[in-house]
Amino acid sequence: MKLSCIIACLYSMVLVRLFRYHSAFCSSLGQIMFLSTPSLKSSFTSKLLVGILAALMLVTASGCKKDKNIEDGRSAEEMYETAKAYLVAQNWGRAINGYQVLSTRYPFGRYTEQAQLELAYAYHKGGNPEAALSTADRFIRTYPSHPNVDYAFYIRGLTNYEMRVGFMERLMPSRVRDRDQTAARESFRDFDELVRRFPDSRYAPDARQRMVFLRNNLSFYELDVARYYMRRKAYVASAARARYAIENYPGSPELGDALEILAVSYTEMGLPELAEDTMKVLALNYPDHPYVTGESKKGLWSRMWSWGKD
Repeated sequence: MKLSCIIACLYSMVLVRLFRYHSAFCSSLGQIMFLSTPSLKSSFTSKLLVGILAALMLVTASGCKKDKNIEDGRSAEEMYETAKAYLVAQNWGRAINGYQVLSTRYPFGRYTEQAQLELAYAYHKGGNPEAALSTADRFIRTYPSHPNVDYAFYIRGLTNYEMRVGFMERLMPSRVRDRDQTAARESFRDFDELVRRFPDSRYAPDARQRMVFLRNNLSFYELDVARYYMRRKAYVASAARARYAIENYPGSPELGDALEILAVSYTEMGLPELAEDTMKVLALNYPDHPYVTGESKKGLWSRMWSWGKD
């Protein structure tokens, strides 16, 4: 039992004795003075003390119960299994509480290490992405060589992914491309790090699939911004955006358009050599692209006004 619980119990015993002495004193005083008013006051005071004592006993019992939950003599394995059962039952709140109590009672050990990973997942499923990210980050910093550290990278990427792609956005994918992409970039980097560091991880296949979705939307977003700059004749900025998409999102279906934007930007900037080199790359990799075949030399400008109008 904790020291605070012992002190509270002793304090309750002292109050009980004081209450008895007070009652005896008030009774004697009433008999001596034969006055009704002091008796009423004594009765009121006694009832007040009874109320205070009852409240204190409730607080003491609550404190002892809380201490019992923290130090109930269970082993780390037993506490872990209890929290795990709540996790399997999708009772995220009780699972989080169980893992937190385990980490407090047993700050070290293999059960506590595994509990941190599952705590991050419970936070993620329980709708607390900030706590999930901080828990995963703390695990990566504390246990960088842990055999399950790949899961920490995965849950971090998954949390950022879910923060960016909500239920309605899955139903309307075009909305994903129109909003701030900070969390999407973070998710892409997390999954990319997972795939690079742990290519044989059981989570790598799912991470790769999510990266394809994120890559396509991120590249589309970059080109949408590039077209915005071109409409305002900010060709340095449009070239930078197109170049960023080419360098960071290889394999995206938007790369043909990215090369087109880059070539046009270089031309407008008065850099014919760079524009010619970019056209060669475009023709080599996308020989059927409208800008290469000449089907529509004005195709870019028409697309600029059909996408991302403001």
